Amino acid sequence: MKPCLDHSTLQFFLTGRVFRRRVGSGGMRLGSSWRWLLSRAMKLALRWCRPCRLQKGGWVGGSKGLIGHRLSKLWMYIKLLLRSLYYNSLTNSDTLLDCAFEPVYWIVDNVTHCFGVVFVCLVVLLTSSVVIIVYLFVLPTIFTTYPMHWTAWHLCCGHWLLILVVFHYYKATTTTPGYPPKDKCDVPSVSICKKCITPKPPRTHHCSICNICILKMDHHCPWLNNCVGHMNHRYFFSFCLYMTLGCIYCSISSRNLFLEAYNAIETSFQTPPPDHSPRESVAYKCIIFLWVLTSSVAVALGGLTLWHAKLISRGETSVERHINRKEARRLQEKGKVFRNPYHHGRLNNWKLFFGVETRSHWLTRVLLPSSHLPSGDGITWDCTFTRSDPVAI
Repeated sequence: MKPCLDHSTLQFFLTGRVFRRRVGSGGMRLGSSWRWLLSRAMKLALRWCRPCRLQKGGWVGGSKGLIGHRLSKLWMYIKLLLRSLYYNSLTNSDTLLDCAFEPVYWIVDNVTHCFGVVFVCLVVLLTSSVVIIVYLFVLPTIFTTYPMHWTAWHLCCGHWLLILVVFHYYKATTTTPGYPPKDKCDVPSVSICKKCITPKPPRTHHCSICNICILKMDHHCPWLNNCVGHMNHRYFFSFCLYMTLGCIYCSISSRNLFLEAYNAIETSFQTPPPDHSPRESVAYKCIIFLWVLTSSVAVALGGLTLWHAKLISRGETSVERHINRKEARRLQEKGKVFRNPYHHGRLNNWKLFFGVETRSHWLTRVLLPSSHLPSGDGITWDCTFTRSDPVAI
């Protein structure tokens, strides 16, 4: 029983045979290259893994014939995939690595998508636990031991940071990152998305987790269960910045309480142990948990915040950083210098990022909660120069 092939598959195999004849008659120009060796290895693998030919009488009719037909179609599809690799003139090491790690990418994308809600709940739970511990154990100590001016300072600074953290995290998780319009034909585009098969504007990239193109995509954040793009990039960075400042503030303000709680826990292992009430034991453990958590988050999230601050100063996103480095390396080999067309100077980059137009906006739009829209529509961008050489997008 021979499997049926449609017209496109038959044409592909015929093209492959013609290509093999041309390569064979044209000499062994690829004989010393890794592509030729890879092609030979795949051919041998196809021959060695060729399934046994189905007998005429054993698999005809019934469920066995249907299973045999499906296996044959599956085998033809696998051969089609393999031949598309070593008969492709654009195949290189990056393409082969992407094909090899495609199952890993698929697992990571699906795990990230499924556990996004879990990560958001974890952020809310840990932040709430820190706030509860501060209200139950830290603030009473401040009220009873600190002077009036220091008490007012802690109340104002702590609640200011708490409001900014909650506001920006809520906006970062609920605001859409921005999607390119699909109902307009006159949208300026620089390429076609290979997965959406739609025009892709500048600085737009496809998110494999959300399975959609994102305007000015930076990355997909599992802690937000959302993509970071043109519309919510400011909320994401502001959340990271104020969360880092809040963790540093909690670590510094509770340092003396942490040392006292740590010494009390150490003395509890002595013989005889000190007489601590259950409330005091719980308070000591909560203070230690508070200090360790805020200090760890301050270090980890502080590094991420500094990295994004560096990217904003250069007018780049995380995706563009990788692309621009490859483009700079390519132009350097040709004796040219790469310039980022979206870099308007450090101060101007920060103004465009935060939407600052007047001096008062540094207070109303940066230091206070603000839900103003970002600069531009995310589709067209002002470039600092115009050149004929293609720009990394």
